[in-house]
Amino acid sequence: MHKSFLAPLLPLLLLDLCNIPTASALNFPFHGRTITRSISQPLARRQDGDDEIGTSPISGDDVSIPVSNTHNAQYISNITLGGVEVPVLLDTGSSDLWVHFIGDQPQAQELGTTVNLRYAVGRASGHVHTAEFKIDDYTLADQVFLKVTDTSTFSSDIHAQGYSGLIGLGPNAGSVILEEMDDVDSANTALERLFQQFDHKADFITFLLDRKGDPSPDFTGQMTISEYIQGFEGITKQPKMEIHEVHRLLDSDQHWQILTDKDSAVIGPDGKVVKVKSIVPRAPKGRLVSVVDTGFTFTQVPRELSDAIYGRVRGAIYDAKNEWWTVPCGQELNISFNFGGINYPIHPLDTVNDNFGIRDANGEKICIGTFQPITSAFSMLGNYDMILGMNFLRNTYTLLSFGNWVDTAPKGTPDPYVQMISVTKADEMHADFVKVRLEGTAGANADWSLLPEDQMQHSPISDEEKKKKYQEMILSRWPYIFVGCLVFVLLVVGFIVWRCCCRRQAKEARAAKKAAKEAKTKGGLEGGALPYKRSSYAPLQDSASSYSLSAYNTNNNTNNTPQYDTQQYQNTPSPYSSQPNTAYSGGQQSPYYQETQQHGHYQR
Repeated sequence: MHKSFLAPLLPLLLLDLCNIPTASALNFPFHGRTITRSISQPLARRQDGDDEIGTSPISGDDVSIPVSNTHNAQYISNITLGGVEVPVLLDTGSSDLWVHFIGDQPQAQELGTTVNLRYAVGRASGHVHTAEFKIDDYTLADQVFLKVTDTSTFSSDIHAQGYSGLIGLGPNAGSVILEEMDDVDSANTALERLFQQFDHKADFITFLLDRKGDPSPDFTGQMTISEYIQGFEGITKQPKMEIHEVHRLLDSDQHWQILTDKDSAVIGPDGKVVKVKSIVPRAPKGRLVSVVDTGFTFTQVPRELSDAIYGRVRGAIYDAKNEWWTVPCGQELNISFNFGGINYPIHPLDTVNDNFGIRDANGEKICIGTFQPITSAFSMLGNYDMILGMNFLRNTYTLLSFGNWVDTAPKGTPDPYVQMISVTKADEMHADFVKVRLEGTAGANADWSLLPEDQMQHSPISDEEKKKKYQEMILSRWPYIFVGCLVFVLLVVGFIVWRCCCRRQAKEARAAKKAAKEAKTKGGLEGGALPYKRSSYAPLQDSASSYSLSAYNTNNNTNNTPQYDTQQYQNTPSPYSSQPNTAYSGGQQSPYYQETQQHGHYQR
């Protein structure tokens, strides 16, 4: 939401996706009025023979729920809570029901739980209650809702805008009230409980949004639950576009997200494909992730796409304060989107909006480019690229199938999906635009041609937006960053453990080597055990040893050395004995030593 007198037009977004329970984006329109519910509001449709759309008018007993349109800026239906009827905004981008009552109070029971739903500007806070809930002919007993006590934080009086609250039409898992109530079944959303009541035979809703100012309206606003709008049954033949799911840890941020066609998401006003790269890490190459959200007045698109639509318009000016393009109201811009192999043209009355009386510095009336650069609604977690708001959805009849998003859905229930059928006739929209904007003259005296591509203007990127994009680059890839950091930590820890083991083994090896060396030295000096076998050598006192010496002396005496009686030294202690040699006490030398000295064996 922007800080200007047009703030009610722009979406509210989550303040902090990571730290607080939040609701999805809202839109608070500039003008509003209180509606009175009618039992039957038939469609007024042309009999043009279009089989896909249908030709028969809706009868008074149809099953559709009337939807009121206020200046193409809000779509409202009435509900009844605790016996009090209140108008509420229809929001497919959130999942909670909240109401701020003035005057009559409902018959409701407080549950003692406080919930604070935060938005970019303002918050809806209060206490959780239960009361009987009615929408059209559907009734639920003891439905939980948030009874809001104060809405002054919003930039405008919501009651003056024509509504008293909001009903979320998103998945049950996105409910903040359910989360705060610890996921008890009694806190499920109204749609979740209605689908259970219907025994899951048709877990879907459909809606058709009309256009104010259309010179030849085909229908009025309608919504259905588990039914098709009569005459539009052909939607069942349209492609089923699977939901692009967010990471399972972020299921509370799951929306109705679908993928554009590959390499042809949007056809610009010059008839060429506008090439835009997705910011969603898991998006298939060449495709954009788009959220279907009735809570946005203007479609939120990447800045490059907005510039491609309005940057070549003569006289276009980018309003940095409000973050949108302003263009001459007579500029017809024809663009289209591709989903599921089907082309969906956007009526030029929805591409350039003249509902809000905007004027330039010279007092001249100017119009707003409704495909607004995505700034306040930018996905910090990189879950989507653009949000398809009311100006897009007025061109389609849309079906949202909840599938296995419903908690009690039976086994084998298919995945959720979206189906759309175009309700804008390409051969009529030019005539409609000329009649409404150019007073039927087709602007013959004005030059409405686009500027050359090399003269296209580019809207400036604010420092805040640069910061958000940088944060998105990090936050949207947090699973990969987390896994990378975890692997890095494991590698570092593993390396440290390995080095410690290596050092310990080396230390033990050095200690063992040192111990072995010390043991060898000790064994050699003190008769300790040696690492080799001593039994391979005969003891010196052994008779065999004496005999060997004697034999050697007898057989090898070639030098006429005197022979000695071995018995003379038989009892002589070993030269290595620790006992003193008593046979040669008194300082006398051994005869053997004397003899060997005489024969020159030793020199003094």
